Amino acid sequence: MSAHCGNHAHGGAFDGASARYRRTLWIVILLNVAMFAAEIVAGALSGSMALQADALDFAADAATYGLTLWMIGRPAAWRATAALFKGASLALMGSYVLGATFYRVFTQGVPEPLTMGAVGFAALAVNVTAALLLYRFRDGDANVRSVWLCSRNDAIGNVAVMLAALGVFGTGTAWPDLAVAALMAGLFLYSSFQIVRQALGELRAARIDALPAPRA
Repeated sequence: MSAHCGNHAHGGAFDGASARYRRTLWIVILLNVAMFAAEIVAGALSGSMALQADALDFAADAATYGLTLWMIGRPAAWRATAALFKGASLALMGSYVLGATFYRVFTQGVPEPLTMGAVGFAALAVNVTAALLLYRFRDGDANVRSVWLCSRNDAIGNVAVMLAALGVFGTGTAWPDLAVAALMAGLFLYSSFQIVRQALGELRAARIDALPAPRA
């Protein structure tokens, strides 16, 4: 990460303290809120669990980005604690999607593939835009990096939703949709692990930095 990105946290990681990063986050927040509203309605109307999982991801991302904005410029321990909260929330969401997917195995009808594909394509366009905007900030501290991971997950998830739509259209069954929802849940859980691991390391470093210097 180049020095002109702004201030840096422990170990040289970008901490988000730049006007350009704040503007980028606001743009990405608005994009995520808009796509959450569109996808939650489309997911309910089409009966697609994959679309509903992706809609939840948009909502979680908007909240994550808002928390990231609020934490910019605050002490390192605060930022790491916020990242821990984000990681835990992502794990909770992944667990919910995984549980709901298993439940739908026994109760879900066949989703409507054309709606899945069209909305998935629109969401992909939004998420690729967000990922490109955030790419230069991907190596920041845990608070900043969580934003990049969420954006990356979204783009991957949207490609998967479109593949699920093709699978549902080709097979006439809900299995491709359910499989993609389960894979997305696994991606949420893995990203949660990455965020929590980095945040715990930064918390330890912040505690060490806060210790009084040894007397000569």
